[in-house]
Amino acid sequence: MDDKRKMEVSVEMVVTQLQLSSYVAFAIFLVVLLAKAKKWASMPLHLRWELYPVPHEPEHHYGGSYMEYVEWWKRPRKTTLAGELKELLMEMLFIKRVFEYKRPLWLTTYPFHAGIYLILAWFALLFVGGLTEAYARIDIPSEHPWAMLIYYLILITGGLGIILGTLGCLGVLLYRLSDYDLRKYTAGVEYLNLVFILVVYVLGAIAWLTFDRDFSIARAYMTSLVSFGSIAAPELSNVTLAHVVLLELLFIYIPFTKMSHFVGKYFTFHKVLWDDEPNFRGSEIEKRVREVLGYRISWDSPHITPGRTWAEEALKPTKLDTPKRWEP
Repeated sequence: MDDKRKMEVSVEMVVTQLQLSSYVAFAIFLVVLLAKAKKWASMPLHLRWELYPVPHEPEHHYGGSYMEYVEWWKRPRKTTLAGELKELLMEMLFIKRVFEYKRPLWLTTYPFHAGIYLILAWFALLFVGGLTEAYARIDIPSEHPWAMLIYYLILITGGLGIILGTLGCLGVLLYRLSDYDLRKYTAGVEYLNLVFILVVYVLGAIAWLTFDRDFSIARAYMTSLVSFGSIAAPELSNVTLAHVVLLELLFIYIPFTKMSHFVGKYFTFHKVLWDDEPNFRGSEIEKRVREVLGYRISWDSPHITPGRTWAEEALKPTKLDTPKRWEP
């Protein structure tokens, strides 16, 4: 076999292995995130905060609650899912609380997150474009209106996503390094995470500006994935290959780290901050509270007796009558 043929076979094998690793990385990403969500959903009842205003309450605009009414337990509860969704979207899309309470950080973290959202939209558009080319047999780009729409949306989301994501990631990294207060609460692994993401972004930017200005290679690779190999994958440059491999590793890595906090946000908001479902006798919440009260305490403190249940501790707190319990 001549050298040229060996090189062609070698490239073909690398692309095939790369496609397989892409499937595996995405599968691990989804499975671990779903397992984490299932675990959080099945955990015992949390200590509900019931901090008002709660956006699903009609009275939320002035900080009110259904409990402010006389004999509220006799009145039918009125809630609005739209209020919760509006508040959650404001937090997710615009990072509202950081904007209100930490404006300098918002100036870097918002472009970072906006870049991530645009890249996710870019992935979705590449997926739709791949299905269009592989199964609808419509070339992208072409004169077909749908093809042109997908083509330009991919250009816009991909370009803006890379620019905002790269600059935002670099900005967040520098801000965490330079801000004294934030630096105290930043663990080493968080710097590692930001550097990892930044390297992926930088390699993606180089591949985009040098080899794939119109994302035709990215579209062709996605088309090869959604067609399960029936359409050949494109030949990738070394920079593009390194970018794809690191991106796959990032997909595998994210679910095992605090970067998967986007899954936890649902539970934080809906099941902790905003859960004000009343605890009526015979209700499901009462059942879950009884279950939690039966747990045994496994830690010690001046005001806690280990080995007792929470119900026993609440009914007869044996250590609370110790006069010197708070002395060092």
